[in-house]
Amino acid sequence: MSAESTGQSSRFTRGYVAFRHWRWQRPFWAGLLTLIAGLPIVYFPYANVTFGQLTIRIATTAGSGSLIIGVLLFVLGLTMWFQPAVRIFAGVASILLALVSIVISNFGGFVVGYLLALVGGALSIAWAPGVPAADEPGAAVEAPDAPAAFDGPGDDAPPAGPPDTPYGPGPAGDPFDTPEPALAGPRPEDETAEENGRHRAE
Repeated sequence: MSAESTGQSSRFTRGYVAFRHWRWQRPFWAGLLTLIAGLPIVYFPYANVTFGQLTIRIATTAGSGSLIIGVLLFVLGLTMWFQPAVRIFAGVASILLALVSIVISNFGGFVVGYLLALVGGALSIAWAPGVPAADEPGAAVEAPDAPAAFDGPGDDAPPAGPPDTPYGPGPAGDPFDTPEPALAGPRPEDETAEENGRHRAE
């Protein structure tokens, strides 16, 4: 395989991937069907069908109306591609034009254009942009350098009971039973008791 063919293949692959991403970001098939729907609606009123030496013209008095409906469907199909934000409006307009074409344009281009516009408009209304994986509901997004969340008792569970007090560890029983201060040396009560004992001994 030559280097030139390899370069062409890589360009084709990149172009296909870019087109696929572009297609996923808009109602592509809805726009395509709406574009195609305008062709039979516009074509048949101005076409001449020949059977041997017999020429049949399917034109009606509403030929200009068929032309307007076909052009509008073509514009709505492009709108679905390049302005997906207004896809719902474009879809509703396509369905309404498809219904109007039944009366004006030879039963909607012999039902072909009517069905294509109807399906294209419905697909445009039903289409919705995809949700990125990180934005899905229920997905936990952790901030960088954030402490681990406490899920329940386990190996790293915090100790049970009230927090420690300045005088020592908190009591495990009655929360209103405050501990005595853990001070170094004899307490004032002990010194008073010793002095009373000395006076009695004297």
